[in-house]
Amino acid sequence: MQLAVVRETGPGERRVALVPESCKKLIQAGYSLAIETGAGAGAYLPDDAYREVEVEVQGDPAALVNAADLVLRVNAPLVGGTRNEVEWMREGALLLGSLMPLRNLPAVRALAARGVTAFSTDAIPRTTRAQPMDTLSSQASIAGYRGVLLAAAELPKYFPMLMTAAGMVPPAKVFVVGAAVAGLQAIATARRLGANVSATDVRPEVKEQIESVGAKYVGIELKESAAAGGGYAKELSQEDQARQRQLLAEQCGMSDVVITTALIGGVFAPKLITRDMVHRMRAGTIIVDLAADGGGNCELSRPGETVTENDVKILAPLNVSSGLPTHASTLFSRNLTAFVQAFTKDKAFQLDLKDDIQQGALITHAGQVVHARTKEQLAKVGDR
Repeated sequence: MQLAVVRETGPGERRVALVPESCKKLIQAGYSLAIETGAGAGAYLPDDAYREVEVEVQGDPAALVNAADLVLRVNAPLVGGTRNEVEWMREGALLLGSLMPLRNLPAVRALAARGVTAFSTDAIPRTTRAQPMDTLSSQASIAGYRGVLLAAAELPKYFPMLMTAAGMVPPAKVFVVGAAVAGLQAIATARRLGANVSATDVRPEVKEQIESVGAKYVGIELKESAAAGGGYAKELSQEDQARQRQLLAEQCGMSDVVITTALIGGVFAPKLITRDMVHRMRAGTIIVDLAADGGGNCELSRPGETVTENDVKILAPLNVSSGLPTHASTLFSRNLTAFVQAFTKDKAFQLDLKDDIQQGALITHAGQVVHARTKEQLAKVGDR
């Protein structure tokens, strides 16, 4: 069975879907593997590193993809233009990657029309068996770590408490909003740097997790549960939103750094930090909006930019994990490899649409969009 990896061409994207260590495992499992020239360059993986493990390196991406039974990639394929990556695929071919289908509806439509069976790793169920395949978690962990480093570089203060000949410097106060994988990693990293950390999440059941990595939990008592299952949160009721805004305003006003990571259903970012809250923050406060890919948690965030409002600096970086491309690619590659290996039999990937992991991750199949939430979103937007 022929596997193919293409060069990612999204803005600022430096990751690659498979690294040589994973290629070696898949070749040993009986697969043939080809990769586009320069696909690993952004992660400092030269073509020769792939050749050493017997991967074929090709300069014609269209021919590469057209010959593949299964295409592995980081992001959703491009549609239209001179690099129409969906059109390169054969009818009946398989696609595996973090497609973020709700954010990439044109690609989903095109994949269904092309007759491609597409799996999105960000839709994999949050189960123990599926953990090794969960790209959303592996990349979010990197984002949480890097987000704190970005904040530390911008903050006009030290993070740790220091005793110096000139006297004591108190630790920075860091407030983390959202305690899924990115938030917990942000807490742990800020604590390792010596900051005084507090955190909140609309799911009160994560209080123990927040405290286990060294932060103080702050939260409100919800009138309605905010848990959406699978480790995700859902939107709060109007009453709970009002109480949450009051809590956020108080905590943000006391903090030197605010790191936001909140996503609804792991996809879209609720607006939690308002303009008024920003105007009440102390001069020199840093906001790092790690939910910028989903639209941003701060009302003033401009995804992909850094802005200053009332002497508060707001960073809204996109694709944060790509900023550590070597390890981000390694972890992503291991996730994809775990998925392929789990369903390999007789040296080929086996479709098993009764399996809970394949069911959860399946986006398009047999000319149809089959992922329920994506179908709902497509119905809402119509032909737009």
